Amino acid sequence: MISPKALKMIKHHEGVRLKPYRCPAQLWTVGVGHVIDPNHTKLSVDARKLLPCPTEWNRTFTMEEVDAILAKDLERFERGVLRYCPSAGSRQSWLDALVSFSFNLGLGTLQRSTLRQKHNRGDYKGAADEFLKYTKAAGKVLKGLENRRKDERALYLM
Repeated sequence: MISPKALKMIKHHEGVRLKPYRCPAQLWTVGVGHVIDPNHTKLSVDARKLLPCPTEWNRTFTMEEVDAILAKDLERFERGVLRYCPSAGSRQSWLDALVSFSFNLGLGTLQRSTLRQKHNRGDYKGAADEFLKYTKAAGKVLKGLENRRKDERALYLM
């Protein structure tokens, strides 16, 4: 399970929104980075821009609802990180950083990444440097993603 420190970091970088919004990748999102319909990730960014917010999600959520959605989302990412990087469970900072990374970019990105390969080979310094390569959304470098990757890298190295 991720630490309270990691939970705070994820909320800081994702932001907490009680109403649905479009993230930089043009996906309808609510709460703490919860993608409302993951199937939309298969569409082009231009196609995503044309999609309305699903009616049942187009409302204001309570903080309790947001926290419950986040807790459920994080369970899936924790399981995925431990499946792809089994040793991550042996150090809280590794688990925390890899869950934050995966929560933001998806478990498929972790699975295919050089970060995962280096971590699983025991090249932890090399793995840490890989975080810094993931700073783009919709093809553009975002300062917020640069800051997040630096924070994840620092957490990973603790």
